[in-house]
Amino acid sequence: MKRLFFLIALAATMTLGAEAAPQIQRAEPLNWWVGMHTPLTLMLQGEDLADAQVTIQLLQKGTPVKGKAKGLVLTAQHNAESKNYLFLDLKVKQAGNYRITLTKNGKQASWDYAILNRRNTAARESFSSKDVIYLIMSDRFVDGDESNNDTPYTREKSDKQNVHGRFGGDIEGIRQQLDHIQKLGATAIWPTPMLGDDEEAWSYHGYACSDYYHIDPRYGSNEMYQELVMEMHARGMKMIMDMVPNHCGAAHWWMKDLPYQDWINQFPDFTNTCNAFSANYDINASQYDRKLSNRGWFDRPMPDMNLENKDLLKYFQQWAIWWIEYAQLDGLRVDTYPYIEKQPAADWLKAIRDEYPWINIVGECWTRPASNVAYWQSGALNYDGFDSHLPTVMDFPVEEAIRQALENDGNYWGGGMTKVYDAVASDYLYADVNKLLLFLGNHDMDRIADVVKDGDLRRVKLANVLLATMRGIPQIFYGDEYGLKSSDRSLGHSTLRMPLPLGKEVTKEMQDMYEFQSQLFQFRKEEPVIHTGRTMHFITRDNTYAYFRYNDECAIFVYINASENTRFIPVDHYEEILSKYQPEGDDLLSGEHYKLDREMPIEVAPLTALVIKLKK
Repeated sequence: MKRLFFLIALAATMTLGAEAAPQIQRAEPLNWWVGMHTPLTLMLQGEDLADAQVTIQLLQKGTPVKGKAKGLVLTAQHNAESKNYLFLDLKVKQAGNYRITLTKNGKQASWDYAILNRRNTAARESFSSKDVIYLIMSDRFVDGDESNNDTPYTREKSDKQNVHGRFGGDIEGIRQQLDHIQKLGATAIWPTPMLGDDEEAWSYHGYACSDYYHIDPRYGSNEMYQELVMEMHARGMKMIMDMVPNHCGAAHWWMKDLPYQDWINQFPDFTNTCNAFSANYDINASQYDRKLSNRGWFDRPMPDMNLENKDLLKYFQQWAIWWIEYAQLDGLRVDTYPYIEKQPAADWLKAIRDEYPWINIVGECWTRPASNVAYWQSGALNYDGFDSHLPTVMDFPVEEAIRQALENDGNYWGGGMTKVYDAVASDYLYADVNKLLLFLGNHDMDRIADVVKDGDLRRVKLANVLLATMRGIPQIFYGDEYGLKSSDRSLGHSTLRMPLPLGKEVTKEMQDMYEFQSQLFQFRKEEPVIHTGRTMHFITRDNTYAYFRYNDECAIFVYINASENTRFIPVDHYEEILSKYQPEGDDLLSGEHYKLDREMPIEVAPLTALVIKLKK
């Protein structure tokens, strides 16, 4: 028995003495470039990496050159709380392939890392009020390649019979529809997140990221995404990437071994966000509400990231910059922006814009009224001096006003088009009204055709006249160009996120709606006065709305009759602006020529609009 205990003790001693070799499983960012403003901090993840000695050698034809590399220099390193991470601060001097070697307990692990020459970004131009954005639900849009619908690397399989399942939309499907999008008049595409989302269910929405540096294989690959962007650029189109720094997915690889315990916001029990964006600027708000608003989880499968952890903040800054540089992106959309810790979120955006001063970034600030939205736009005159560094915000107040104006006849005090007038009257609150994202709907709300009175497509057309001619950056939700409706609203938003009709599925009524919108948005594309001109609008109480988009060269006169009765344009009301232009022109929608003369009353049929260009 004594001999048995001795052997057990000896074996235990030998095991403890036999230190395992370090193993590197990941290095992120995947590569870097010479000439970047942003310093490089490389995150290594693997097995037993803490306190390892680091050496870097230049590779020539795959073979390390003797001596330390001069083109990639280690300036500092630090551990995380988990021994399986190591952060390296690197000074980038010269392009090349380098071998990073970790030595620990006499054993080594290595990782080859590429530093590339940076492409010229001086001539790049981001999306602006000159553009029309086309929003795509990536998994639902078009299945262009059925061979990638299921992969060995992802858990949820495609199931087109399940409204909450994956349908197979992919990068190839987007590529196949570029002609359709471009003919509509859209110049930029915003697909919902296409990065890895490996949840077991509901992964089709893409907002629970499991890998920040790789396109989900059910959409394609990083290389295919990059090629799509290049093809869009060749067409004069722009790509906007949807980014989600507020939360990751529960299936993200780091959830099995967090670098730090405060890498995510944790509570003794599952705790939702309180959704109180106002707590960020409310002088009466409690610290309890502020903390819960920014640190509570969006949903159970979506762990809330803590950007107050400096290594995580740096990770996310480099992640956004890497994708812009790698894929030559033209802009970003930020999901659930006010849910993020306020100052770190601003620091995240500042780092991106320091690297790319030209880039536009739009944030989802789903709140109302306009004063609450305006707080989040960069340049706002906030009482607390806060600057979000977020150039563009989504115009939820005007979206709500348009929907409410068209969901009934609106012939009552404060109803109908008066709601739109009142919403636009708050423009004085914004730092830049041309950097408001204007929209009628998106993937998280009922379609515009779902909510207008009686599902009347004439009302949908009126909404699109507003979308095409008001200030800001218009965004079209895919399928709305056909006047699509949700298949079954009782089942939730999954049924509004259905595939784009193709071929014989497109009815004559759908094609009519498409051609109507194409006429509007192609017209808009050629009219700088709509992109950057000023607005003068006129209020009435008869469910009509009149406004002019104008500059020193011309004006666009828009008259909306949202009532169910014939109306006559009160031309004499507009004398202060009509006197500056020739008061006549052709109506874009009907082709009819009109003279805006008080002596010749203009009759406008129910649920129709006029769009007339007036010259000096």
